[in-house]
Amino acid sequence: MILDRTARALFLTEMVSGMFLTFKYMFKPKATINYPYEKGPISPRFRGEHALRRYANGEERCIACKLCEAICPAQAITIEAEERADGSRRTTRYDIDMTKCIYCGFCQEACPVDAIVEGPNFEFAAETHEELLYNKQKLLSNGDRWESELAARIVADAPYR
Repeated sequence: MILDRTARALFLTEMVSGMFLTFKYMFKPKATINYPYEKGPISPRFRGEHALRRYANGEERCIACKLCEAICPAQAITIEAEERADGSRRTTRYDIDMTKCIYCGFCQEACPVDAIVEGPNFEFAAETHEELLYNKQKLLSNGDRWESELAARIVADAPYR
């Protein structure tokens, strides 16, 4: 036991094995990415920034059923609705407090018309609390900006629903 420990200390076996491991990984491709300039792959089921979608004709999808408001465990969604002249219901107010949201995805799952979705954007930091209080216009603009990606993600997620 003492002889073995002395031999390891004399021949620096731990140092040699550590250097061997270092040289082994030195010539392999790097596992890191240069984050702000390179982005890693994101799962189609990733839940990021919320968005309200529109139909192809430009009309908003939300039918004011308030299922997303009812199912939200954090009570982060507030909806007010009114009836239109043609008898359909549409939202007059759709607010999400992103500081309360726990990104569970229940709102997206409850929506019968895929109006509210959680998109691929994870870079939406803000300096003030008010910037994270999303109203209907902000949510619709998010939907307009990410529509092509949102539609592709919904199609990719369809087999799992």
